[in-house]
Amino acid sequence: RIDLTISPIGCYDAPDPSVFEPLIVPNKGACVFDNFKTILSGQTLHITKDHYGCPGAANGLLNIQAFPIEKLIDFLVDKEGLKASKELMLKWVDRRKPFNPEHGNIFIGSLKPDQYEYLKTVTFVLNPDQVSAVSTGCQYNAGPDDPVPVIAPFSSGCSLLVLFDDLNVPQGLVGAMDMAMREHIEPDQILFTVTKPMFEQLCGLDESSFLYKEFWGGLRKARGLPVQ
Repeated sequence: RIDLTISPIGCYDAPDPSVFEPLIVPNKGACVFDNFKTILSGQTLHITKDHYGCPGAANGLLNIQAFPIEKLIDFLVDKEGLKASKELMLKWVDRRKPFNPEHGNIFIGSLKPDQYEYLKTVTFVLNPDQVSAVSTGCQYNAGPDDPVPVIAPFSSGCSLLVLFDDLNVPQGLVGAMDMAMREHIEPDQILFTVTKPMFEQLCGLDESSFLYKEFWGGLRKARGLPVQ
C-alpha cells in the first residue's frame, strides 16, 4: 500500500551463521553502513566480538567497550561537537543501554522467515511520505497510556537498529539521523526501525485503516501516484 521499493532489513541475534549466507565480514574500523548497498543486494552483514567494524558497533550491538570512555567523550564533544559539554555527553553514555546478544552473532540483512524466532527488529528504507505512513501505522493501535509508539533517540546509526528499552514492546524508531552514516544512503532515504511486535501490528493493518482512506489517497494524488 505504500509502494515499498526496497525490501525491509532484519536484525537478528542467531546461533547459526550458515543460514544467513552469503555473509559479509566488516572491515576493521568500518561503519556498519559502509556495507549498506551490499546488504540491499541480498548479502548479510555478520558482526561478532572478533569482527565488528567500528568501536561504536562493538558497543551498541555487542556491549563491548572497544574504545576508552575518556577518548570517546573527547571525540564526540571536542572533535564532532555532538553535545554542549563533556559532562552532558558522559551522562548520556552512562545511561545508554547497549544490546546484549544471546548468541554472539548479529546478522543484518534480508528477512528470513525460517529465522523469525531470532529476529529482533525490522528496518524499512523509506522516503518522507512513507515515513508518514509507517509512523501513523505505529500509532494505530496505541492508547494514550501505552509506551510512546514512535521514538527518535540520540545515538549512532548502527545502535539505532536495536535501541529500544524493551524489544517486546510494539514501538517504532526514526533512524539514520547520525550524520556520520548518512553519506552511505541516499539523501531522501530515512530508516525506520520497528520491534517485532510492532512489525506484526503493521502487517495487520487492514481495509479499515488509514491506508484505505482519503488522507493517504489524497497524498498519493498530490504526488502524482495512482489512488488505490
